[in-house]
Amino acid sequence: MAVLLSLSPHPPKPPQNPNPSIPKPISLSSLKPYSLSNSSKRQLIINTASLYFLSLTLQLPGPISSAETSPSKSILSNIANTKSWFQFFGNGFAIRVPPQFEDIMEPEDFSAGLSLYGDKAKPKTFAARFATPDGSEVLSVVVRPTNQLKITFLEAKDITDLGSLKDAAKIFVPGGATLYSARTIKIKEDEGFRTYYFYEFGRDEQHVALVAAVNSGKAFIAGATAPYSKWDADSVKLRSAVVSLTVL
Repeated sequence: MAVLLSLSPHPPKPPQNPNPSIPKPISLSSLKPYSLSNSSKRQLIINTASLYFLSLTLQLPGPISSAETSPSKSILSNIANTKSWFQFFGNGFAIRVPPQFEDIMEPEDFSAGLSLYGDKAKPKTFAARFATPDGSEVLSVVVRPTNQLKITFLEAKDITDLGSLKDAAKIFVPGGATLYSARTIKIKEDEGFRTYYFYEFGRDEQHVALVAAVNSGKAFIAGATAPYSKWDADSVKLRSAVVSLTVL
């Protein structure tokens, strides 16, 4: 499930696409730079990034290519200490937010999920959304019933109920993406250990880090996205943010 698209009027040239079959991102060359104000450009980038992340949670299974990774390198060696970061508490989860990231949740995002006069509640698109001031890097959290991701007859209590790390990649990593890393993270809790799945992949000019966990039939998915041109500089920060996801 993952996440975003670079929409600056003059995007940097992405790395050569190793797989010509991967669909090209939408071109905005037809939009003239002066046709959008700075605030409009930022909102356009944020909205597209958020929709891209959301679309990854709804992808049908497809082929996933794998890039070589170092299996001996721990994910913990590539994350920062986030204790000094602001901790956001959502419904059933908490996550640390990198410095300079702004809350970009819209008013309708907060009212979603509530029903009025017996009407069916509108599904809440995002449980949390934060972005850099220019909107190019986005941290999002979505919550979905696990039976929307995989048909199960019993309530899923842990992400392992959705399959192994490899099997679950078909749910969380979109078809056509290049998978750079996949890890299982186990966190000790009062009643045992909770399993989190971590995936890092690239698609549509975007690099994505994603962490997913399950509790009481709900999947909690945190994704951080940035253009390839910014990933090297900010990868530790973005990766650390998603790894900080905690199911409460």
